[in-house]
Amino acid sequence: MDLHAEKILILDFGSQYTQLIARRVRELGVYCEIHRPDLPAADIRRFAPRGIILSGGPASVEAEGSPRCDPFVFDAGVPVLGICYGLQLISKLLGGRIDRGAHREFGNAEVEVLAARGPFSEFRPGDRVQVWMSHGDRVEELPPGFEAIGRSGNSPFAAAAHQSKPFYGFQFHPEVVHTPQGKAMLRAFLFNDCKVTGSWTMKGFIDEAVATIRRQVGEQGRVICALSGGVDSSVAALLLHRAIGPRLQCIFVDNGVLRQGERAQVEALFVDRFHVPLKTVDARARFLEKLAGVTDPEKKRKIIGREFIAVFEEASRDIQDAEFLAQGTLYPDVIESVSYKGPSVTIKSHHNVGGLPEQMKLKLVEPLRELFKDEVRALGRELGLPEEMVSRQPFPGPGLAIRVLGEVTEARLDLVRRADAIVQEEIRAAGLYKELWQAFAVLLPVQSVGVMGDERTYESTCVLRAVTSVDGMTADWARLPYPVLERISTRITNEVRGINRVAYDVSSKPPATIEWE
Repeated sequence: MDLHAEKILILDFGSQYTQLIARRVRELGVYCEIHRPDLPAADIRRFAPRGIILSGGPASVEAEGSPRCDPFVFDAGVPVLGICYGLQLISKLLGGRIDRGAHREFGNAEVEVLAARGPFSEFRPGDRVQVWMSHGDRVEELPPGFEAIGRSGNSPFAAAAHQSKPFYGFQFHPEVVHTPQGKAMLRAFLFNDCKVTGSWTMKGFIDEAVATIRRQVGEQGRVICALSGGVDSSVAALLLHRAIGPRLQCIFVDNGVLRQGERAQVEALFVDRFHVPLKTVDARARFLEKLAGVTDPEKKRKIIGREFIAVFEEASRDIQDAEFLAQGTLYPDVIESVSYKGPSVTIKSHHNVGGLPEQMKLKLVEPLRELFKDEVRALGRELGLPEEMVSRQPFPGPGLAIRVLGEVTEARLDLVRRADAIVQEEIRAAGLYKELWQAFAVLLPVQSVGVMGDERTYESTCVLRAVTSVDGMTADWARLPYPVLERISTRITNEVRGINRVAYDVSSKPPATIEWE
């Protein structure tokens, strides 16, 4: 089956939740794409969606210059669901009336189901559902042909539907976790109105992606892939290897700022288990020499990025007849210029290997560019990647260099590397690893007095950082159990000679960042 035969088009009016809408649709086994709000009729026809979702947005539909969709959206012959701004836009364009700013509503609300239609078809009249509101304007009068199918104390038209056409609107956000039954509402719209079957699966994606890669690379083409050991590059490498076998050449650069045992883990997994061609470059001394005396975090990042490009390019010269460069670009990286008056997300030319496409004159292969991060993890499981690799927490590109505050030296890297290994072991042992977005150790350029046995010490201070998050954009400090904190602190001060004090970071993002540098 063609996995792209059943597509949902999402028009983005600038909501912070637009990508979350797409993720919910994908979770239901339906392929979807996000596009700019004013996508022309010709492009909508070409996309051939089974349904269209209009996202929320920060603007008022009554404001001059506020974003509009092409009127063809309502003539395309497919179901339409407007969410928040999307409902207000439907009302505005089809003849309703909007009250601007008089009935602002943010937070939890209760909606009474008035009619079991469309997205509410899995409910019964009289049911009360918890939802999340986030709006300034409110629909005061529905367009001709529409009727209310849900109401709240503040919104008489919290949910609306056309009497004869599959057009629907929600004043609330069904895509967020604060609307517990929102997924059921989206499922009803997709499966009952849009008539999709839910064929978008990672198991099916593998066959389609393999065929696509083979068409692009051809029967003789060779591909170079920078393998970092992270989830994205690992999954991309395994997918490429399944498609073209030994014509893939992976390069792993040991830059000296990796986690404990990382190089050995990558080599054991990809060479010994999956038999992927892998070239390891030991550039530890080279990177540390460039970092000597540098304390500014931005300079550290630039040095590491620049040096990686140089090392990778040198290593690639020995690979004969390579025409393609693989990158682990994900779908959030390729959503370009779709937000209304928001920061556009441009296509990254350096997802894993900054600047290489321009310098090396290679054609790009991006086998993951349609996928969200959770889909990449699911794909990794289908490809046989071990769970400890699939569920691996994010790790910064500059590695431990930005977790050693101040100058980066081999001795200081050794301290933070050993401390971090203890953090990972104890977090896993406590069964907390998957609950946390990240947990790691930071080495401060601070020494303090301590006492061990009968001796006075004057050694380094380590900070434990553990946060919970959904996407890394915001984060809250994790309330780790005291016994876990105690074990981590005790082990670090006992086992890592050179650290005599462990602190715990209780800052959220914002105002802090997840990483210290």
